[in-house]
Amino acid sequence: MASVLGTSATAILASRPFTSPTPKPSVSTLTLTPGLGNGRKFYGGIGIHSKKGRSRFHVAITNVATDINAAEAQKLAAKESQRPVYPFPAIVGQDEMKLCLLLNVIDPKIGGVMIMGDRGTGKSTTVRSLVDLLPEIKVVAGDPYNSDPEDPESMGMEVRESIMKGEKLPTVLAKINMVDLPLGATEDRVCGTIDIEKALTEGIKAFEPGLLAKANRGILYVDEVNLLDDHLVDVLLDSAASGNPEEGELRPQLLDRFGMHAQVGTVRDAELRVKIVEERARFDRNPKEFRHSYKAEQEKLQQQISSARSSLSSVQIDHDLKVKISKVCSELNVDGLRGDIVTNRAAKALASLKGRDKVTSEDIATVIPNCLRHRLRKDPLESIDSGLLVIEKFYEVFS
Repeated sequence: MASVLGTSATAILASRPFTSPTPKPSVSTLTLTPGLGNGRKFYGGIGIHSKKGRSRFHVAITNVATDINAAEAQKLAAKESQRPVYPFPAIVGQDEMKLCLLLNVIDPKIGGVMIMGDRGTGKSTTVRSLVDLLPEIKVVAGDPYNSDPEDPESMGMEVRESIMKGEKLPTVLAKINMVDLPLGATEDRVCGTIDIEKALTEGIKAFEPGLLAKANRGILYVDEVNLLDDHLVDVLLDSAASGNPEEGELRPQLLDRFGMHAQVGTVRDAELRVKIVEERARFDRNPKEFRHSYKAEQEKLQQQISSARSSLSSVQIDHDLKVKISKVCSELNVDGLRGDIVTNRAAKALASLKGRDKVTSEDIATVIPNCLRHRLRKDPLESIDSGLLVIEKFYEVFS
C-alpha cells in the first residue's frame, strides 16, 4: 500500500518486493509536501569535464558571479554521482498511479495517495522517478526543516519567529529530497529528540530534529507501514506510509487519512509486458542514454506541472457539481467530509493539469473512484470492487 500526503510536512511511503513464496499484493504509501521542485541551470558559464577512474570536475568561471557558479558546479557534481533514476514518462501500464501522484504534486493539500497492488508492479520505481521530475524549491539557508520563506505553514518555529521580528533571512534553491524511513525506526528518530551531544559537551538543552523535519516539503519513503506500531503510524499519517496486506490491514480510521487511493495491478497484456522488459533492459545497459531519450518528454511534463501549480488557484468548480459530489458521498455512506474535500481538490488539480480554469464532470469522473474507494465500509458479502460501486453511483447522480 503506498500513500502520498500533502501537509506542512509530507512524505512518500511505498512497499518493496516481498520475498514470501506466496504471491500476494503489497501496499505502499507516498506523501508530498507543498512546493516541490527540481531544475538545473548554468549561471555565468561552468565547464564540467569527467575522466575515467575517479571523477574530477574542473570549473571554468566566465562571470563575476563566483558564488553562484560554484554552487551550480557542486549541484552538477552531486547529480552526476547519484544513482540514475528511471524516467517517469517511461513507466507504462500504471496510469492510475501516475495520475494520482501528479495530482498530489500539483496540490499537496489533497493529502497523499495510497498505492495498493502486487509486488513488482513499479510502485517504488514510480515514487523514486517522481522525485527526479520535481523542480527546485526555495528554502531558508541552513534551516533543518527546509522552511518556506513565504509560507508560515511550512516554517520551523525559529524561522517563523525571526520573520515575525522583521528579520531578513537568506534563502537558497534546494533539490527536493526523499528520506527513507527504516522499518525499525523509533518515535524519537522520526519526530526528533534532545540533542545528547550538546547536552553533554555544552550543558544546554537543544532539540535534534528527526526524519520528518528532513522530509518537510519533500518525500518520506516508508516500507511496510502496517508493520509499524499504531502510534508511529498516527505520526506518519501526517506525512505518508506503506505496507503489505499479507502482514495485516490498516485500520479504517487510518485509511481515511490518505487523500487518494490507487490500485496497481500486474500487466496482463503480453506485448506490453515484453515492452516493459525491453525498456528496463535498455535502461540497465546504458542509464544515461536511456534517460536522454526521454529528456524531451520529461521536460514537457515538468513544464506542465509548473504551469498547473501556478494556475491552480484560478480553477473554479460550479456549485451544482459540488452538490453532486457531496450527494455521491452521502449516498455511498462515506463517513465524514474528507471524501468531499479531496474530490473537489483532485478535480481542480486535474483541470489545472489539462490547462483549463473550470472543472468538468469528466474531471470528477476520473478522480472520484480514487478519492472514495478506500472510504467505503467493507461488506464481506459484496463481490463488486469498491471502485466500481463509486463509478456506478457517480453516473446515477450525474446523469
